[in-house]
Parts: sequence; structure tokens; C-alpha cells
Amino acid sequence: MKDYYKVLGVEQSASQDQIKDAYRKLAHKHHPDKAGGNEQKFKEINEAYQILSNKEKRSQYDRFGQTFDGSSPFGGAQGGQNPFGFDFNFDANNFGGASDMSDIFDMFFEGLGVKKKRRAYQRGADLEYIQEISLEEAFSGIKKKIHYDSFEDCSKCGSKGYFEKEGVIKCSNCDGRGEIRETRNSFFGAFSQIKACSKCKGTGQIPNKICNECSGTGRIKKQKIADVSIAPGTADSQLIKIPGGGDAGERGADTGDLYVRIKVKPHHVFQRHGDDLLIKKELNLINVLIGKKVEIPTVSGEKLNVEIPTDFNLNEKLKIPNEGMPRFNNYGKGDLYVSFQLKTPKKISPKIKKLLEDITNEI
Repeated sequence: MKDYYKVLGVEQSASQDQIKDAYRKLAHKHHPDKAGGNEQKFKEINEAYQILSNKEKRSQYDRFGQTFDGSSPFGGAQGGQNPFGFDFNFDANNFGGASDMSDIFDMFFEGLGVKKKRRAYQRGADLEYIQEISLEEAFSGIKKKIHYDSFEDCSKCGSKGYFEKEGVIKCSNCDGRGEIRETRNSFFGAFSQIKACSKCKGTGQIPNKICNECSGTGRIKKQKIADVSIAPGTADSQLIKIPGGGDAGERGADTGDLYVRIKVKPHHVFQRHGDDLLIKKELNLINVLIGKKVEIPTVSGEKLNVEIPTDFNLNEKLKIPNEGMPRFNNYGKGDLYVSFQLKTPKKISPKIKKLLEDITNEI
């Protein structure tokens, strides 16, 4: 059972800004494209952030240990309460081969005589698509149209996988019930578990004629098009969820989701650090001495004429407020920092050298 607060290394009372900062640091550290990155850890971090960054989902998670859209059931170990009004504190290994927590609770409720409707066919898989954008596009926000391959409902059989007019026969494996009963032992006692029949996929019927277009699965591979809205300030590796954009399920089962991972390409001028930007600028020594303003480009395409403050240490970075990246889902912008590289003239004439000496004597 996952504790999303522990995954991000924050307290349950953490603010949204603290959660966001923790996510960015951990995502940067464990990104699978980096040396020493950890793909599994990176997925856990993203999963935790998807829940805790959403106020509604976070509230559900804090109260019930799960969200009502099915995300991470029984995931909260700190402060989370289960929705059944009593605590379970046990080791799943004691259940003698129960495959997951849903199996354990299926057995428990079935032991109490509670019937649960079963999904006969497998839900469609979630898909991931990587969309590259430029830093300028991340700054302003943009809409992208993406093309990708996924399973869609078969139109020939209406996603059923067979032809109804040809009829069906009763499944001999489950005697038409669609379910197989199994008994398992646990420290609660013996529980009868009812599972969908693997031969008929829980329908209790075997079709006389399978659809040859989809080979009985009720879905076929096709190219799909989706519109993706990328908000201003979107960070590298940010995930955008498109519900129902994944693979269609088998024989009309639920469709999976599409996750679009944003990849912000490196920029030839600016370096990004969170919401802040860094730029390197060559500086002519003579221009510094005469107090000439310095032209600084911005990611928005504008140019700023900046005056270097008196007594400014050129070894430090000059901060230009509110000229960085927009803060994602927030107000304001980050800052632009200028790192100066002092450039001396290649050759100085005797006249200029004399003038510089006179200036030096006056300072």
C-alpha cells in the first residue's frame, strides 16, 4: 500500500507549493533519461503528484485512502481512513496466494454474502505519448494535434467480438454461470471466492461465430488523433492525462487513458531552472566604464535595455524580476538571471590607454 506523502517526502499538512517543489526535485533526480535514473521510482513520483496536486483527489485520498476514479485504492497509510468504518492492519501474504488487495476484499465481502458485479473482459491499456515542444512554446502555451496507434472498437461486430445472429451455446466449463467458485483460507477463516470463468470471459456463453476482423477481441488497431492543450509554464516531463484516450477494452470493456509526457527541448540561449531562466551575456569593458546600457533578449522575443547598477559585482548574476517562465497553474512569472562574461579589447591605442589611466586615477 503506497503512502503518497512518503513517496514525495512531505508531511500530510504540506502546502501545494511544497508538494510541487518536492515533485520537481524528485522527478529531476530519478528521471529515467538521466544517468542513475530510476524509471519505477519516477512512475511512483508522478502517480503521487497526480493525486496530491489535485485538491479534490487529495481530499478523497486523505479521507478514504483512495480516489473515486479508482486511483490507488487503499493507498494512504498516514492519516487516511478506509471508507468501510473499520481498520485492516494485516499482511497480504497471509492470504495464501491472493493475487492483490482487490482479491482479498472480494473474498471478505463474498464471505459476508455480498455479491459484486465482475468485469468480464480486460480494460484497455493506458498509453504514453512523448510530445516535444520548444522553450518558447512552453512559455506561451500551445495546442498540439498528436497521431498515435491504439486499439479501437471493432465496427464489424460492434465491439462484441462475435456475431449475435449466429447464436451462442452454454459454456461447459462454468455450466453457463460465467463464474467459477474457489475456496481460500486466511486468518479470517475460509472464504469462497468467485472469479470470472476464463473460458467464456464471464459471459457463460460461447459464440458460434467469432468475428474474423478482430479475432474475437472486439477491437482492432487503428491510428487515433487527439488534441492536447499545453498550458503556459509547463515543465519538462510534465504529464497530461486524456481520459479515454488509451486502448479500447476487450469486447466493450472500459477504455484506458492516454498520458502525454511533455519533453521541453534544450534552448540555445536560455537555461531553465524551475520557473527561472539564465542567460549568458558578453560585456565590453569600455561599455561598462561609460555606463552604457546592455541589451538583453527575453524568451518572449522582446529585448530589454538594462543598466548595470553602480558598484555591481560582475562575478554575480544580475536578477531581472518577472522575466522568467510563467508559474504553472499559478500567478506571476519566475525571474531572468544574467551571467556576465567580461570581454577586454584586443588592442588599445596609446590615446585610449592614457584616458583609461586618467579615469583610474580619478576613481
